[in-house]
Amino acid sequence: MIAKHKLMELVRDWLNAWNSRNIERLMSHYQENAELSSPTIVKRWNIATGRITGKEALRKHFLKGFEDINHSSFELLGVLTGVNGIVLIYRRGAFGMAADVITLDENGKAITIDSYHSQE
Repeated sequence: MIAKHKLMELVRDWLNAWNSRNIERLMSHYQENAELSSPTIVKRWNIATGRITGKEALRKHFLKGFEDINHSSFELLGVLTGVNGIVLIYRRGAFGMAADVITLDENGKAITIDSYHSQE
């Protein structure tokens, strides 16, 4: 389990990387073989499973999100901690609320990310 102060540093850095569209900083939070499951994958790439694997696939997905005219800043609403990971609860600008259930390795890098979005 990662110390609370270290975990909050990671969360703040992830949020700042996303909001500043800093892809290299953002990618530093993911393992090489990270897996992401998200409704945006279904919508953006027409992948029925909504799942992509590997850091390069995540990079491509995030860069496409940065290019989106509707790219929104994230506002952190809460962090829930568990033994092997965290849940980030945040507002996606005009798109409503979202929650990411993230399994972390011992260094605090994301292994799996399951993203859930409101239907607003």
